[in-house]
Amino acid sequence: MLRGIDVSAYQSSTFSTEGLSFVFIKATEGRSYTNPKLSAQTKHARDAGLVVGFYHFLWPGNLTAQAEYFVKHAPEKGGDILAVDWETTGDGTHASNAEKDSFIRKVRQLRPNNRVVLYTNRHYWLNVDTTSYAGDGLWIADYVTAGKPRIKAKWRFHQYTDDPVDKNVADFASKAALREWATDA
Repeated sequence: MLRGIDVSAYQSSTFSTEGLSFVFIKATEGRSYTNPKLSAQTKHARDAGLVVGFYHFLWPGNLTAQAEYFVKHAPEKGGDILAVDWETTGDGTHASNAEKDSFIRKVRQLRPNNRVVLYTNRHYWLNVDTTSYAGDGLWIADYVTAGKPRIKAKWRFHQYTDDPVDKNVADFASKAALREWATDA
């Protein structure tokens, strides 16, 4: 399994890349927030030779506008992975299944050369999701042993802890295999 992390404005622009194969960087949220460290964190990850992904924290409503906002701000490079972060918002709401699915499809339409995956936690996957639609792959958050999320669905990425940072593993044989999968959108 490959090791990776995900970062947002809460982390340094010079996060440790030692032993990592990939990183997901928060790009946007809703229709108005952009990570102020996005450019610096992206450069740092690329300079370290990591496979890079970007994620958008999804709010309910205005799916087309959110997808357009995300792809406008997430750097556009073949081989990067795009993700939708589907969970409870700060005001206690969440996008519906139809909105989540629509957002993934719209991002895929706007960025046909990038893989688009779904990030969600185990509770959402088992109890909120009714479509099992995850685009090009599932990135599941379940804080248990790395690579052993408690779901039956095929997953590509597993976030297994947030201590001291969000740590993930990817179900690929090598960084080259991950890069090939990401590039072959």
